[in-house]
Formats: sequence, C-alpha cells, structure tokens
Amino acid sequence: MKKIDAFILFTEPEQAKKTVDELRQSESVDKIWLLTPEESKETIKGCKNILIDSLYSSATIRKIAQKSKADYTLIYQKSTVLKPGYFALERMIRIAEDTAAGMVYADYYAIVGDEKKNHPVIDYQEGSLRDDFNFGSLLCYNTTALKKAAKRMKNETYQFAGLYDLRLKVSQKHPLVHISEYLYTEIEADTRVSGQKIFDYVDPKNRQLQLEMEQACTQHLKDVGAWLEPKFKTIEFEKGSFAVEASVIIPVR
Repeated sequence: MKKIDAFILFTEPEQAKKTVDELRQSESVDKIWLLTPEESKETIKGCKNILIDSLYSSATIRKIAQKSKADYTLIYQKSTVLKPGYFALERMIRIAEDTAAGMVYADYYAIVGDEKKNHPVIDYQEGSLRDDFNFGSLLCYNTTALKKAAKRMKNETYQFAGLYDLRLKVSQKHPLVHISEYLYTEIEADTRVSGQKIFDYVDPKNRQLQLEMEQACTQHLKDVGAWLEPKFKTIEFEKGSFAVEASVIIPVR
C-alpha cells in the first residue's frame, strides 16, 4: 500500500488534534508532522514538530522535502479542522498513481458559519499562473516530484512565495491533476466577499508578497521558455490624430 506523510499547521493545538484524529482514520497515513511557527513545548502524541518561519517560505518547503519519506506528501494549508471523506486519501493516491501526477487536488466542502457549501475547483492548465489559483487547502504531492522541485529551490529565500514556487516547479515536469470529486471538508476562515479579496494586491502591506510572486513567476517563465523580455517603444502622440478620447478607470480602495 502506498503511504502518505502529512504536514499540518500547529498554530491552534485543539484544532490540530482534531485534524490528526481525522487523518489517523486512514491506513494510508504513515507519519504526521506538525508545522510549528514558533517555539512550543506542546505536541500531539505520535506526531513530531517541525519549527518553521511560515508555511509559505522556501525554507519550510525544503524542510518538508527533507522530512517526508512516504510515497506521497500531504500538505494542509489551514489551521482549522480538516475532515477527509471516506477513503478520500486513498482516492487521491490512486488517481495520482494512475495519472503520474506531480500533485493532485480535489473539490471540497466549506463550512461558512452554520452553512455547508460546495466548492468545486477548476482544472489546472499550463497557463494557470495566478498565485491565488484555488486548489483548495489540501494538496497531495508525489514525494519524489516534491523533493526534485525542492532541490531546484536551494538558492531561493522566499518568505511568501515558497509554496507557489514549488507548485510551478513541479508543474514543469509533471501534471497537476484536478479530482472532480468532493473529498474533504474545511472551515472557511476568510468570509469577505470576493469583491474585497481581489484587491488584496494593492494593499501596501502585501507589496513584498507581490514582488516575490512576480519573481517566482518570471523565473518559471524563463524555465519553460515562455519569458518575453520587456522591450517597449516610446509612443509619439504628435505623429497621429485621434478622433475620440477614452478614459481608463482603475478602481482601488
């Protein structure tokens, strides 16, 4: 039987314990690692702690790659309780095996307040480069693919773009496969409407995050031979005549 090493956030011990209990119901789960953002003496019996600076940093991805020994590596990105469906992890493994996927992800249910909502996600394509592409919070990587990608990240020092960089590097060598089945339930913590979320990139405090994402994406485009050097010609308005004028309005907060 193919096995999974699971990596979950350990910022909310009570929530993490419930997630661990859920994961232990699957015979496919071998080891469970607790990603701990700060020094803590707390742990969960049968699990091991890994001290990290952030889930999304390059350093954390390298630590996950170093510690994972099973066939597959499960990364849960939220600190709220994860509830995998019946044989959900086994289903992920089977589809990953059948498709030779570098990573698989699935549709999911989200509990928002007292309401349970369906969250179907979309297929990943070669041009799906958005750093906020919705894979859901549960990612299942082929460990060999993850380790090879992490090895290529040895010089990266991203604080925010590590997980994004991992996804891009894995996608260069392996398919990222969407499972069109509802395989788990998560708790939705960010309850803002979509119209508020899409302008996060203009928030000054997110500047460094955005710069890192752009850097990771640019390197990916260079790696796959799709990068175009930004060369621009100066526009000479006096050489033309314009019958009409147009206003471009960009909404910002």
